[in-house]
Amino acid sequence: MKIGFIGLGIMGESMCENIVKKHDDTVYAYDFVKEKVDLLVSKGAVGCADSVELAKKADVIISMVPKSEHSRSVYEGIRDVLDASKLCIDMSTIDPSVSVEIAEMVKTTGAHFIDAPVVKSKPAAIAGTLGIYVGGPEEDYEKALPILSYMGENIIRMGDNGKGLVMKICHNALVSQIQNGVNETITLAKANGIDIPTYAKAISYGGGQNFYLDGQAPKLDAEDYSTAFSIENMAKDVNICVNLARESGVRMPGEENALDVYQTALDRGMGKEDFRATIKVVRDR
Repeated sequence: MKIGFIGLGIMGESMCENIVKKHDDTVYAYDFVKEKVDLLVSKGAVGCADSVELAKKADVIISMVPKSEHSRSVYEGIRDVLDASKLCIDMSTIDPSVSVEIAEMVKTTGAHFIDAPVVKSKPAAIAGTLGIYVGGPEEDYEKALPILSYMGENIIRMGDNGKGLVMKICHNALVSQIQNGVNETITLAKANGIDIPTYAKAISYGGGQNFYLDGQAPKLDAEDYSTAFSIENMAKDVNICVNLARESGVRMPGEENALDVYQTALDRGMGKEDFRATIKVVRDR
């Protein structure tokens, strides 16, 4: 079974590399940036000139691109070379409704499609320990599972097409609100003479302990905003959540507050910084 991977960004690069290391057949790679393709070729992948060439050669086509419009463009571009022998796995974080539209378009060719967005960040992508939420038919999920296992260790099917993305958006929305709570309470603690290491240790003793603070406290204390997951990427997910909530008739004032923080960070030109840098917005307020 030949696998093709489209999109070799911060996450995609390491996800594709894990497939190259673990898969016993050809792995094709493509990105608009040639240097990224060359890097994967140096690790054992076969480079392709474009997505169409990759889709022709691969039995399984994986995409990991930034936004809804990019996913739509990928699958519109390769639609004419898809057929019933091909399985498409979009691991991008995009609007669930757009993913459903893409799934319906792909299925008109006879090909199969699942959404499989990931959680955790670059270190987990390197280690192959991502969490993966899948939306799509059970039989397609079962076929994809060994391939997804090259990249992640916690993999769960959430339901039909689009449901993996709904879960990913719910996950990141919760992270954004936990993060905002951490930012606000750190700011309050520091205003009263408690430093971040002491704050984090004390939080770990009670019900407030959380994965975000456990991982980020040393970097927050060092004011290290080097990027593993950018503000602009998290802002995209927060926006998707707010829009999905409105479409679903659900009020989420906590997430609207998180969106306000992220929008302020973007307006301040912080989009490329790591998402932990939102603490600067909360602190300055």
